[in-house]
Amino acid sequence: MAPWNNRLPGNLNISFAYVEGESLLMGINDIAVSSGSACTSATLEPSYVLKALGTGDDLAHSSIRFGIGRFNTEAEIDYVGDPRSRDGIASARTVAAV
Repeated sequence: MAPWNNRLPGNLNISFAYVEGESLLMGINDIAVSSGSACTSATLEPSYVLKALGTGDDLAHSSIRFGIGRFNTEAEIDYVGDPRSRDGIASARTVAAV
């Protein structure tokens, strides 16, 4: 079975090398994302789930998580996929490189 077939639908975790996840959150004001699970919100440690999957600390620290639920619209999903919505990521990479 391909690895993408064995995953939680509506949940996507993406890592952006050389940028701290917290910096990404500050650069993306109009999209609801998180830099980790609620279980790890009180700690600066990287996600234990990402580490268990073999992700290194640097990449785990530079990840954000998107969630899609039943109340999200197709227009909202298209907006997140639009390259113009990624300006915050480019800014974060320039300002707060790891």
